[in-house]
Amino acid sequence: MSASLPLLDSNALCALAKRSAAVTASCDCTQAVTAGWVSTPLSFPEHLLQDIGTLLADPYDEPSFKEYHPAGTRYESPEAPIAPQHFPYNRCQVAVCTHCGRHYLRYTEAGGYFVDRRLRALYRADLVVDA
Repeated sequence: MSASLPLLDSNALCALAKRSAAVTASCDCTQAVTAGWVSTPLSFPEHLLQDIGTLLADPYDEPSFKEYHPAGTRYESPEAPIAPQHFPYNRCQVAVCTHCGRHYLRYTEAGGYFVDRRLRALYRADLVVDA
């Protein structure tokens, strides 16, 4: 994460999601199903993504691992709310595809023996909540 990325709030995420939803151009970035969180496929063209913002409020503070699922959704569900103050969103960067203009959320999951880049498309403003 770059310290120069602006901190985005739920209003900014809603605006970006609406922009993404309006994109109709075909693009290689849509080849993977990323409506819910997925491990970034090896075939995903990450070189097309440019980070434009962050949801990590303080890079020196350990963000919470508490998730937000009031309707019983799960982490990987396409219907799961996008709650910037909750895991995993509180560790995310927001990126834009430089080819088509779609937006994505991404973060790195780091376990004891692995590192996994995770990705979720940002195109549904109705899922963004300020919780």
